[in-house]
Amino acid sequence: MEEEQVGRVTNFYVKISVAAIKVTSGVIRIGDTLHFKGHTTDFEETVASIEIENQPVDEAGLGNEVGIRVKERVRENDKVYKVA
Repeated sequence: MEEEQVGRVTNFYVKISVAAIKVTSGVIRIGDTLHFKGHTTDFEETVASIEIENQPVDEAGLGNEVGIRVKERVRENDKVYKVA
């Protein structure tokens, strides 16, 4: 499958299992499949919800800092790819 890098992880909130992601290219939408890849991270997650400053949104574009709930731990600077 083809992948395009759309962002990187800037923080991870353990108690609520949310990844903070800085969007560096393209658009992330609800329903997209994201691939989180880093030194010890490698899994795919379908986006169920996106929040910008605690407000739910349907999509996020270049420059946005978003929160996305994830099933596994991610780490700062992990790369985020959108699976085509």
